[in-house]
Amino acid sequence: MVRVVEQPVHETSLSDVILGSLGLVGVLLIAALVFGLVLGGGLIAYKRLRARDGIDPDQDAQTLRVTPS
Repeated sequence: MVRVVEQPVHETSLSDVILGSLGLVGVLLIAALVFGLVLGGGLIAYKRLRARDGIDPDQDAQTLRVTPS
């Protein structure tokens, strides 16, 4: 007779759940940081390009003297 011994099943403990959730939060935090830096850099680059071209709407409003001084 041959007795087949199965591998024990890995049980998920509370520490596994906590470590997994902390890992997920860390990944989401890093992704939000990278996305924020890319978006902020893009907005700064866009603002500088508009200022370089001379078509900034704030400067046009001042040169037209729309508001009385």
